[in-house]
Amino acid sequence: MTPIRTLIVDDEPLARERLRLLLEERPTIEVVGECENGKAALEAIRRQRPELVLLDVQMPELDGFEVLEALPVDGWPAVVIFVTAYDQYALRAFDVHALDYLLKPFDRGRFDRALQRAERALRDRRPSTGVDERLVALLEGLRHDRQRPRRIIVKTGGRIFFLNVPEIDWIEAAGNYVKLHVGAATHLLRDTMKNLEKQLETARFVRLHRSTLVNVDRIKELQQAADGDWQVVLRDGTRLSAGRDADARLRHVLGADATRPT
Repeated sequence: MTPIRTLIVDDEPLARERLRLLLEERPTIEVVGECENGKAALEAIRRQRPELVLLDVQMPELDGFEVLEALPVDGWPAVVIFVTAYDQYALRAFDVHALDYLLKPFDRGRFDRALQRAERALRDRRPSTGVDERLVALLEGLRHDRQRPRRIIVKTGGRIFFLNVPEIDWIEAAGNYVKLHVGAATHLLRDTMKNLEKQLETARFVRLHRSTLVNVDRIKELQQAADGDWQVVLRDGTRLSAGRDADARLRHVLGADATRPT
């Protein structure tokens, strides 16, 4: 069997290295490239025309789904294995559509099973069949669901936290990370504010300014200082700076009048 042309896409260098080492042990696989973000993956798929792509779901700029959506259907790889720490609704959808995924952290046995399925799918695929129609169905089914995240997965210190989105009070930027404030706890997530805001746009989160997102259901009131700037006061007493246009941006979302100082 001719080696399967394979592309690795993951924004974490260690994850790419591990995938490459595992693939190098398989004579049926030829790694034709590695990409660290969605834009590079898009270009590599167009240029290299891989048959198999190990595709991370959560990446800055373009996520794994957006990479495929940006390609014409006849330009998609024949087989995609999603490499993900994504929410459980996505994993259930993969199962329903009989596609495969690797949930980080995965072991070697799980990896081998995924590769065996990929090799079998490519071997059994008729030349005229093209892309598996189940992949098309998956993307269509997830296009709406992934706009409504129910949980965010955070891995830290050998532990994995499943944070219910409605329980997050507010989010702040922290360099290449974001801090998720949930009650008295704070969780550090490797992501960008831009990407997180896009994921949460249907989950009643509003951007206060460049570095802060707030759950509007946690807002108690707005208060205006003497200089005209507004502060958002959360139900636990936390005060967040919101700038001078916060009244106009938040009043209609809150659905009630904000308290002004006398």
